Amino acid sequence: MKIDVLHIAKLANLVISETEAKKFENQLSSILEYIDRLKKVNTENVDETSQITNLVNVTKNDDTSPSLTQEEALSNTKSKHNGLFKVKAVFE
Repeated sequence: MKIDVLHIAKLANLVISETEAKKFENQLSSILEYIDRLKKVNTENVDETSQITNLVNVTKNDDTSPSLTQEEALSNTKSKHNGLFKVKAVFE
């Protein structure tokens, strides 16, 4: 199978030498031939697999719970303004 590696390199915006092109042509041809062989394997009775470790993500449901009211949250502060905490400027 003849593959124009220099053309592919140009499309990928890669600069390769003639020596590299010959080397990559052989490697790419081998890869594509192997893929063709894999396509011929009968996988009719094989289940799809996304992972084989049987690990699952541990997640926690997002449950809502009661929280403080605005008055309760601000009840112990000395500095408040318009229903918000008042703090010194962080950026100058």
